[in-house]
Amino acid sequence: MKGEGGLLMKKFRQQIKRWVTQKMELPADVMMDLPRITMIGQIHIYIENHRGLLQFSDTELRLLLKQGQLLIKGEQFVLRTMLPEEILLEGKIAQVLYLDEPGK
Repeated sequence: MKGEGGLLMKKFRQQIKRWVTQKMELPADVMMDLPRITMIGQIHIYIENHRGLLQFSDTELRLLLKQGQLLIKGEQFVLRTMLPEEILLEGKIAQVLYLDEPGK
């Protein structure tokens, strides 16, 4: 019974966030804790509102998100900027994938 109440409250909070976002015309990423991803061609990707770096190599970047992970694959990766919730990655980007996996 207690588990059902928690689930109902979570759904209610999500509905309230959506409603406030729509009524106040706020960007969804601000109210719903979503990542904001900006790509410039295949050479730069700027990710805001992530939860941490899980893995980095010259061919792969994996970030923790509020819900799941973001996996970026490619070649010659270099981290140009790394702040607590922002990353600027440079290289040849081949794939950007959302994964439902929880953090490691």
